[in-house]
Amino acid sequence: MSHDHDDRPQLTAAQAAAVLNPPAGRNGGDLVVETLQGLGATTVFGLPGQHALGMFDALRRSSLRYVGLRVENNAGFAADAYGRITGEVAPLLLSTGPGALTSLAALQEAAAASAPVLAISSQIPTAGLGGGRHGYLHELRDQQASVRDIVKSVHTVRTASQIPSAIAAACESALTAPHGPVWVEIPQDVLLAETTLPVVSAMDATPRELYPRPELTVAAAHLLSHAERPVIIAGGGVVRSDASGKLRALAEKIDAPVVTTFGGKGAFPWEHPLSLRSWLEDRHTTDFLEDADVLLVVGSGLGELSSNYHTFRPRGRVIQIEADAGKLESNHPALGIHSDAREALADLLEAVERREDPDAAERVRTVLEKVRVRIEAQDLTLEQQVLAAVREALPDAAPSFWDMTILAYWAWSAFDARRPNTMHSAQGAGGLGYGFPAAIGAAAADPTKPVLAVSGDGGAMYSIAELATARQYDLPLTWLIVDDGGYGILREYMTGAFGETTGTELARPDFVALAESFGVPAVRTGPESLAADLGKALATPGPSVVVLPALLRMFEPTHL
Repeated sequence: MSHDHDDRPQLTAAQAAAVLNPPAGRNGGDLVVETLQGLGATTVFGLPGQHALGMFDALRRSSLRYVGLRVENNAGFAADAYGRITGEVAPLLLSTGPGALTSLAALQEAAAASAPVLAISSQIPTAGLGGGRHGYLHELRDQQASVRDIVKSVHTVRTASQIPSAIAAACESALTAPHGPVWVEIPQDVLLAETTLPVVSAMDATPRELYPRPELTVAAAHLLSHAERPVIIAGGGVVRSDASGKLRALAEKIDAPVVTTFGGKGAFPWEHPLSLRSWLEDRHTTDFLEDADVLLVVGSGLGELSSNYHTFRPRGRVIQIEADAGKLESNHPALGIHSDAREALADLLEAVERREDPDAAERVRTVLEKVRVRIEAQDLTLEQQVLAAVREALPDAAPSFWDMTILAYWAWSAFDARRPNTMHSAQGAGGLGYGFPAAIGAAAADPTKPVLAVSGDGGAMYSIAELATARQYDLPLTWLIVDDGGYGILREYMTGAFGETTGTELARPDFVALAESFGVPAVRTGPESLAADLGKALATPGPSVVVLPALLRMFEPTHL
């Protein structure tokens, strides 16, 4: 590919002088923050450590806003949520060894949920690299090996001049569909060494677009146009690619019922006549999906949760649109289309013929009524009352972040997200402690909206330290802690499997007093007062905690 030299930017005399005479006192850390600024970053998350101090000192000389959390894993969850909410890369600054390793569970969630996180870790000095066991503080024989199975790509820096290109390449990788976390590591001495390189200006990290192959679009459109009982499963890829409008237009054009996965919450209007909602852990929904003669799966790999624990056995033709090539046909034979959901839906929308099915809405109503009758037979009024109270209190546009807790498992199936990209949970990797630090990241991304975090008392203990962060930055978020005295879902699982529990019962603090000791207002509530107390907390500026002592139960599974 040739470049016309006349196309290169022409510098003014003042700009040329600045390039030739860069300010003194800059180091490798400055190159990091200048590159991030050149890529358009405004906010970074992280935690300082000895080897990373060059980066953190450079933050002083930059316009970047730093949000410092108290645990690296929580900083990773905050960056994950920032990436989900904004669609931009969230920089995560980490130290070597223990600091780097503590972030891994959060990066696994970012990978599972396709959240663009740019982790930049320090390393031991260059002289110690190569696994020579020199005994440096924080030394690992191969730090990259610890992250390679988790992130999309690893980018190693050994000299100052490599820093901008490595970060730009990582950023491009993180933002190319499917989004995901990436890893850059820079030795301590490179970060600290003075540099005379010019100040980094605008950088380009434009992600590659992922378009569907036209012959696959034609084949898929033909199948859908002539289907008798088409159904659509909409996954998280629809939300991430901002394709909800195109999904709705396609569903209406071919009268196809739509079910959203737990990662795809909000991708399709809950009250739409064609909406099967999200009752994927229900045999009535599974039977309906199996009966489809053509099933269009968009932005989902049909993993464990989306397939009712792998009991789903489609009998019709499956069309699968997926940006992650490794997920194509990973669970079911399909016409696999490797594409970003938005691009593929746009092409399908043009290519399909209009198809009318006057019975489609009635068949959807029948399934939802069967689900309702099944749930109502289980005496779960409290659980539905609590979930309805949360929905009543939460403004439609306010994002919510749900930890791995029984109320969240209810929400996956039964909560109306109302808007795309507003409901997020840790159901990708399934680790505890996601809700509150993720809410911190979302509040940092958009402080004009209140943010809700939902945790159980077990998951809350992973994140208590971040009450200090929420207070320090005065973030507009409310933390609902459902206190049932233990790991509630594990209590249910163990009781069901073994008749008794081990390790599920927990001593816990007075969460109200604990929050207030951080300077965060808190209230203890009950099911009847939850909507009012939660609504008041969400409407009050700054952080707050609402504690609900309640023993919630899950609805009966249908996959066993």
